[in-house]
Amino acid sequence: MVVFSEGETECEYIEALMRLPDVANNTALTLEIDPDRGLSPLTLVQRAVERLKEPEVNECWCVFDVEWPQNHAKLAEARSLARSKNIGVAISNPCFELWLILHYESQTGFLDTSIAQRRSQELGRYKGKHIDAGPYLSKRHVAVSRADALETRHEHNNTTFPHDNPSSGMPNLLRAIGAV
Repeated sequence: MVVFSEGETECEYIEALMRLPDVANNTALTLEIDPDRGLSPLTLVQRAVERLKEPEVNECWCVFDVEWPQNHAKLAEARSLARSKNIGVAISNPCFELWLILHYESQTGFLDTSIAQRRSQELGRYKGKHIDAGPYLSKRHVAVSRADALETRHEHNNTTFPHDNPSSGMPNLLRAIGAV
């Protein structure tokens, strides 16, 4: 499996997941990080499509954000291409920091990116884009439950992408790699 990501925080979290015994012993996982940081979601998905053509790659995932108030360009196109090519996506709305928040508390109200980043830093006691992912890993099961509850709520309310703020597709990635 190959996971594509453009964000530092996301990569640090996924690298910590890769060190979990259940993941390390059962999943051949490679993390491909955008060296320039900030690739568009569509570019990440296009890279994943190319990588999936390689015989040793069975599955690809892309981890990216929606961003509020200014959404990433071509989000719907990225999501559609991923679905058509069987690429998994773990989209966080508004941003990955929502996923981090869900490790500590429920979040049901709309957030913009800057508020989510600030709240995440307060809860996780970190500054900037670098995290110590260890404390989050022990709370990942509760974060999965909270994210799943958000998804159920959005389905019940017929709230569709990209208006499903707050939401996170990270539980699907964790399930795919055997981290929950």
